[in-house]
Amino acid sequence: MKPEARAEFFRILRDANPEPKSELDYATPYELLVAVVLSAQATDKSVNLATRKLYPVANTPSALVALGEEALREAIKTIGLFRTKAKNVIALSRMLLEEHGGEVPRTREALEKLPGVGRKTANVVLNVAFGEPTMAVDTHIFRVANRTGLAPGKDPLAVELKLLKVVPEEFRLHAHHWLILHGRYTCLARSPRCGQCPVYGPCGFKDKAKFAAPAAPKRSRLPK
Repeated sequence: MKPEARAEFFRILRDANPEPKSELDYATPYELLVAVVLSAQATDKSVNLATRKLYPVANTPSALVALGEEALREAIKTIGLFRTKAKNVIALSRMLLEEHGGEVPRTREALEKLPGVGRKTANVVLNVAFGEPTMAVDTHIFRVANRTGLAPGKDPLAVELKLLKVVPEEFRLHAHHWLILHGRYTCLARSPRCGQCPVYGPCGFKDKAKFAAPAAPKRSRLPK
């Protein structure tokens, strides 16, 4: 995709949604961190259902540690991989208390040292909680970046670095959210909704015309 097409791509997404927000419920950086850890291989909706019950009871590192791993497992048992996630949340909460005064650190290096926190999670926290222009490349962003020609790459890290290089600075802060939402609701994995796509014009997807065409009507069979 050429630079002018990239600029148009993000200009269209910005005009449609000037201030995109995370679909995870949170009120503090710590709540966001826990929610993002819980969201791995799970939907934001399922995480929100669990945290709406959990956070009124315990929503700080000290409160979660006091709650304990067993009670946390019970609170998040509707989320995939809940046992491992409960273990990681308790462990990262202890580390925050012991090494960061109970506060969520503001550097990728420190965040990635926390149990259950990888590069993608760290990037989400840096972007959403602290306003850093990072790119948290999940399956949606990876698909959109490659399919559209926006920032092709063989793996998430390659796509992240390419996006940081080619996305115009004026769009960089919110680009991660625009791309996630676009991949989640329009540029779907199996059947992209090209006929309803706001960025159909600048998109470089070679098969977009095929997916934009209306389905052929089924022929009814005459009775024999």
